[in-house]
Amino acid sequence: MNLHEYQGKEILNSFGVEIQRGIVATTPKEAVEAAKKLTEQTGTGWHVIKAQVHAGGRGKGGGVKLAKNLQEVEDIAGKIIGMDLVTPQTSAEGKRVHQVLVAEDVYYPGDSEPNEFYMSVLLNRSTGRNMIMYSTEGGMDIETVAEETPHLIFTEEIDPAVGLLGFQARRVAFNLGLSGKAFKEMTKFVTALYKAYNESDSSLFEINPVLKTSDDKIIAVDAKVSIDDNALFRHKDYEEMRDKREENPVEVEAKEKGLNYVDLDGNVGCMVNGAGLAMATMDLIKQAGGEPANFLDVGGTADAERVEAAFKLILKDPNVKAILINIFGGIVRCDRVAQGVIDAYKNMGTIHIPIIVRLQGTNADIAKKLIDDSGLDVQSAIEFQEAADKVKAVLS
Repeated sequence: MNLHEYQGKEILNSFGVEIQRGIVATTPKEAVEAAKKLTEQTGTGWHVIKAQVHAGGRGKGGGVKLAKNLQEVEDIAGKIIGMDLVTPQTSAEGKRVHQVLVAEDVYYPGDSEPNEFYMSVLLNRSTGRNMIMYSTEGGMDIETVAEETPHLIFTEEIDPAVGLLGFQARRVAFNLGLSGKAFKEMTKFVTALYKAYNESDSSLFEINPVLKTSDDKIIAVDAKVSIDDNALFRHKDYEEMRDKREENPVEVEAKEKGLNYVDLDGNVGCMVNGAGLAMATMDLIKQAGGEPANFLDVGGTADAERVEAAFKLILKDPNVKAILINIFGGIVRCDRVAQGVIDAYKNMGTIHIPIIVRLQGTNADIAKKLIDDSGLDVQSAIEFQEAADKVKAVLS
């Protein structure tokens, strides 16, 4: 579950991580009031207006602006709220901005120059350990840094048996070239950041940039946070932070109906039971000359109601030219699945695109006969290759 910047900062701050303070606003007038309140709380004279969408690169798309007075706060907020923000991480249509974060200006003058760093905490899947990835090149895309200057990216792996150790936090500060007060502040920052990541059951914390201010404070200027969905039962307060407006509406609907659905860009809809079989089915479609339009796992139950819900989700995509149902009848009997397909088809009326049903496993022969004798415009198959050939035929 992805969070907005302001939500991620709330979590960080609750664990003692220093953040760039801000207030959320949904209208230009609210933005002005937020700016006034922020000035009272922090003394900031300038304000940063940040679009709140689930995408990086907001500044490149015009979603982050500096306001030097209240009139500029209102004008900038008015332009950003309601815009379709296009960034390198969105589609060509962009994402609609419903709210902005009015934040304090932290790039104030002082005894030293501000420095920006990159820092993230995530799981290293190759070692099964959490790691802190960091770089002196903050404010840039980490992919660009990795490609052009890989020697400037450092990692610190954490042994899960003992957690982050003091010398590791100090090594991070040392590798970032800090000393004195800034060194101590970075050590505290890293320790609190890892604690926040670990205890919030997150799958990613990315802060770009982490800022060393002109008076040697270390603060999170941004926050990209993803919470592990499987741990939300332990964090009911985090679950309430979900913004469904930022998610694919078809995927949201599927989740509410207990279906595992991921929207893709292809032309063949998939209905499968089991994630492994779903991946194999998508490979099958590619080999047949098509492109999968979705990942859809109906799970161990494939009754008429569930199949009908899956059909409706697939048919919401106008690019779908055919549907391949690929079910292995282990726990669920194939004849029951076949009857579910027939009942769902009849409930929906005529479906104007080809449907290929491949059922293998318990009572597969009975299932094929049910499909063949149904009188519906549905093609049956038992073998994987047979299903692939039929998909290829309908596409051509």
